[in-house]
This record gives sequence, C-alpha cells and structure tokens, in this order.
Amino acid sequence: MNPTIDKDLESVVIRFAGDSGDGMQLTGTQFTNSAALFGNDLATFPDFPAEIRAPIGTLAGVSGFQIHFGSTRIHTPGDMSHVLVVMNVAALKANIKNLVKGGVIIANSDGFDSKNMRLANVPEDKNPLTDGSLDEYDLKIIDVTKITRAALTDSGLSVKEIDRCKNMFVLGLVYWMYNRNMESSIAFVKAKFKKNEAVMNANLKIMQAGWSYGETTEMFANRYNVAPAKMEAGVYRSIMGNQAAALGLIAASVKSGLSLFYGTYPITPATDILHELSKYKNFNIKTFQAEDEIAAICSSIGASFGGSLAITGSSGPGIALKGEAIGLATMLELPLVIVNVQRAGPSTGLPTKTEQADLMQAYYGRNGECPLVIVAAQSPGDCFNMAYEACRIALEHMIPVFLLTDGYIANGSEPWMYPQSKDLQEIKVEFAPEKTNTDDKFMPYMRDEKLSRPWALPGTKGLEHRIGGLEKQNITGNISYDPNNHEQMIHLRQEKVDKVANYIPLQTMDNGPETGDLLILGWGGTYGALKTATTILRGEGLNVSHAHLRYISPFPSNLGEILKGFKTVVVPELNNGQLVKIIRDKYFIDAIPYNKIQGLPFMSTEVVNKIKEILA
Repeated sequence: MNPTIDKDLESVVIRFAGDSGDGMQLTGTQFTNSAALFGNDLATFPDFPAEIRAPIGTLAGVSGFQIHFGSTRIHTPGDMSHVLVVMNVAALKANIKNLVKGGVIIANSDGFDSKNMRLANVPEDKNPLTDGSLDEYDLKIIDVTKITRAALTDSGLSVKEIDRCKNMFVLGLVYWMYNRNMESSIAFVKAKFKKNEAVMNANLKIMQAGWSYGETTEMFANRYNVAPAKMEAGVYRSIMGNQAAALGLIAASVKSGLSLFYGTYPITPATDILHELSKYKNFNIKTFQAEDEIAAICSSIGASFGGSLAITGSSGPGIALKGEAIGLATMLELPLVIVNVQRAGPSTGLPTKTEQADLMQAYYGRNGECPLVIVAAQSPGDCFNMAYEACRIALEHMIPVFLLTDGYIANGSEPWMYPQSKDLQEIKVEFAPEKTNTDDKFMPYMRDEKLSRPWALPGTKGLEHRIGGLEKQNITGNISYDPNNHEQMIHLRQEKVDKVANYIPLQTMDNGPETGDLLILGWGGTYGALKTATTILRGEGLNVSHAHLRYISPFPSNLGEILKGFKTVVVPELNNGQLVKIIRDKYFIDAIPYNKIQGLPFMSTEVVNKIKEILA
C-alpha cells in the first residue's frame, strides 16, 4: 500500500449530490458541524428538489449540498467545487459543470447501472465512468452500495434500511480525506437513533467503514489539512438563516419584555422559523399554525392589538394572500413584523430555489397608498440582527415592518458568534396609561416626535377607541370620509416611515472608498458574492467599491450622497431589476442593472466578469 501524503490547503469546496432520499443534506450538515467545531470559517448551499420524493434517478430528483470551508474568511459557498460526491448518474450530470478541472469525483458505481442511465436520459453506451469523458478529473469509483450491504449483512436490518446508511460511508470517507475526527457525528447518530439500537449501530459501523476505506485503499494518495480560521474571539456555533431569524425574534421579545406571538401557515422555505420558535415555549413564545395565510396574519394583528410582539411569516405566495391584512395593520398603525423568506416565482414558481423578486411586492403590493418599513438580512447570521431590528423599529415606531430574507440564506449556514444581551440595542415599549378623568378623552392618533400613536391595550380604563380598516380621523381616530383628512393621513403615514431614517444607522461602505469609478450596490443574500467579487476586483487594481443595503424603506439618510460619489453604480439582483428602479426613481441616477433569475445565487466570478465588461 502506498503511503498517503498530507497536503495543506487554504480552502476547499465539496458538493454532495444524490437522490433526495440519499441523505445528502444530512451528510453535508454533519460535515458542516464538524468544520465549524474545528474552527473553520464556512458557508453552505443546500440545493434540494421541490417535491418531497421527486422521481428517483431523474435530474429533477437530484438533491445537493455544497460547503466551502477554509482557514481564511469565507463569504460564499464557492463558485466551483473541488470535490464532487455523486450517488448516481443524474447527480453527476446535474453537477459536473460546476467542478473544477482536475477536481475529485467520488462516484457510487451502483448508481450508474442501466436503470439509472435510462432515468437520467443518458445512453447506455455513454456511461461516464467508462467512456473517457471524465479523464480530465480525478475519478474515484467506489461501489458504496455493495460495501454498505456487505458490512451490514448481520445488522438485522432490511436491504432498504441498510441502503439508507450508505451516506454515512461517504461521510466517514470525507472525514478521513480532510483529517477530521468523527466525534460530533458519532454523538449525533447516538442521539438521533437512541431508541433504535440496530439502526444506530449500523450507521456508526458504516461511518467507521468509510474512514477505514480511505485509510486502507490505494485509491487515495493524498490527505488534506485545512487549518482553523483566524476569527474574532468568542463562542461560535454553525447557524442557518431561519434559525438565526427565530433567535433574533426571541431576543427582541426578551429585550422588550413582551410575549412573542407567531401566527403563520406552513410554506417553503419559511416553515423552519415556526419549527425553531416552537422549541422555546419557556421564553413565553406562542406559535400558532393557522388554517390559512389570512387567518395567520389576522391572528398576529389581534395579538399586536392585545400587547404582544406580533410576527407573521411566509414566502411570496403567502405574502400575496396577506396583502389586505397588511393594509389593515397599516391603517391601525400597530406594530407587526412580516417575515418574507423569498423564493422563485411567480405563483408556485420554484419553491426550493432562491430569488429576490418580492421587493416590489414589499414596497407596493397592497391596495391604496400603504407604505411600511422594509429591512433585509444579508447572510445567515445577519438574519438574527435584522429580525431584532425589525422588531425594534415596529415596536418603537408603532408600524408594520417587512423583514426580507431569501431561500439561499435561510437554508445556508455560517459560523455565528453568540451575541451578548448587553450588546443588543434596548427596545423601549410604552403602553398608554389609563385615564381616570372622564373629561380627558383618549385620542388614539395623537402622535409623538416619531409620529407614532399611543399603544392602547384593550380593557385599559378610559382608552376606548374605534378600530377597523376604515379611514380614521386624525387625532380622534373616529371614522372619517373627509377628503382632506384622508390626504393628510396618507401623508402622515408616509412621513412616519420616512422619519425612521433618523433612527437607523448611516450607510457604510463594505469594501473600498466612498468615491471612485464604480460602486456595486447590493441588498439581501447577494452579499457574499458581491463582497468576494469586489475583493478580487480591487486586488487587480480596479477602482471598485461595494455597499450593501440592509435598510431599504426608508433608505439610510446618507445613501444619496454616497451614490453621487461614483461615476457608475451597478445594482446586481436576483430578479428582473427591482431595487435599481427604486434607486433611479429616488435619486435620479442612471444605475445599471445586472440580473440573474435562475433560482440560483450569483457566482462571484459572474459578478467579476460583468463589472470588467462595464468598466471596459
């Protein structure tokens, strides 16, 4: 047996791919947790089909998980993978285009039989494992299925149950390749299958078999080391965007001293926020799965009226159904956070794919003049920060707030340093006091310096007032059909949104100076790709800067000043051009759109090439 050679690498991109039942998401998640515990910086990209059980062996059924981990700061899950693990021919066909030349392919040969070739629409005489089409790659052919069945012959499990363990063989092998111990995954398996000892032992045995295979076979001549990243001191965990958003909402509940109510209806990719929040009943968190989207938001409005921190969440199709009720919350001027985890549309669209196409919906997607505040998270960890901010603004300004995330950052993950409660901005909540003097009538639309009206809890003595969707008279809150009053209230509600700009941070540059040849202006989940692209461009001597928006309505008060400092402004978006229209309209600059609408995030190389094209 030839001895293996250890090699040091700065960063690696691995993609696991197979059928949706092959456990690739679990394999990727376990490797991610191990990398995070080891101290690597990382970013992940889960990519799964819309169907719960898509047709086995087909391209539509391919499920993938990509992780980029390294000893340096990582901002994207990687443009191209260095290692591609494929469980069948469909997985190879779907992902080979994103593997670097000379990259490693680990292929489960059992997934390349005549049946799998037919299902993937590949001619039987064109088997990529034997026809020479993969000669430019480092191909490792392993019959993972056969090895798994042989190792678990005496496990007492059925063949179907044994086959479900083969992803653990892959996990053990990749752990060996990158010099990682399996302790975290061993603990996970023991906890997950503690009530089924046979399944637990089978998974542990085959994971060890994968490790041993790498150690004993001559197929793998190299083993790799990726050192821990140098990161700010603190306590970290690997976190996904939806988890972070849920924790941000809980933190706001604790800081404000209000119980949290989350009214929702399940929808991909927002449902995990409900799942996460439901684990924290000890923090006085109430989660309510309503019968539909309309009931979900109306229950949240009722909770807000009753004095709770009220949240509702969905994705684009659900937000469309919530539209009228969002208008009701705006008319009532009650605090409400609306989370939109955006996905590709229209209609049902591509439920598990990412897009940024709901910005115009957040701005204008209601009847009448119905302005509200919009904030957007830029990374999985930032979902915590912006969920917290959305709650703070809603409560302190008595206003509905949209929190925009997207499927990419909601399901992606990164190392996240636990914030300290003392470092979180205070959230000040005041309820209107009771009135004992019957001559001192309560005025529900009497405003403070923020134009916020008082929050009157039902049942409080002397605070009786009208509610409902009909236009209110300024100050008194009586129903009013007066044209001049209606126009005044429209302007007041818009001015109230505009005034929020005085209570949010000024816009800062993420990379580069505040003046120059070209500014890349982004928002939301494009952050990692744009940051990486800007670093590459500046490294090549180009006068390029990057600013990323987290506050979108209103914009930070200094944004216009920044935009005027550049000869060219480019706005990359995962839509057909939405922020760019708003920027052009508000600041009268000829911003250039750069759009991608494929259900996939930007690659940093795509952005680099586009910026060079524009500069040329």
